Amino acid sequence: MERSVAQGAVKLTYEDYLLLPDDGMRHELIDGEHFVSPAPLPHHQLLLIRLVFELETYRRAKGAGTLLIAPTDVVFSGLDVVQPDLLFIREGGSAQVGAHVAGAPDLVVEILSPSNRRYDEVTKRNLYERAGVGEYWLVDPEAETVKVLRREGAGFGGPQLLSARDGDVLSSPLLPGLAISLAALFER
Repeated sequence: MERSVAQGAVKLTYEDYLLLPDDGMRHELIDGEHFVSPAPLPHHQLLLIRLVFELETYRRAKGAGTLLIAPTDVVFSGLDVVQPDLLFIREGGSAQVGAHVAGAPDLVVEILSPSNRRYDEVTKRNLYERAGVGEYWLVDPEAETVKVLRREGAGFGGPQLLSARDGDVLSSPLLPGLAISLAALFER
């Protein structure tokens, strides 16, 4: 995870963000600090495709909500702009979809990579919690686990750790009836 703004430097705004080059890298702002990530690895993208398939199949069957993948700008404030791997907004949810997503999605999913693990587990987690994201899934391809954080009041409650090795199934009160086998998700 690369940073392009020195600690204590002038904070970048959404207007500055819009001027960044389209260079195939993922650019994000958190509290005005610019973060840059390289393109994801193929295994990361395979997991993303599988999750999109499961969630889009669910969404179509239920006939509601919006499912989007990176690169989609999610603007929480003039200083906070991120591109989650995957996001879902319930019908009638508070986030608004236009030229970008404005506000907190109901569900955000990040697939961990060696280069972004701490960034997703700490920096983005804190932003998502502060911004009001309803549920946050951290998918770990190496450990074949999914850590689920759900909003309880003003913040996330304790994490629920699900494992392919234990035969766990990913479900959510946000998406009643959804059941994703982690063994199938992480199948090689």
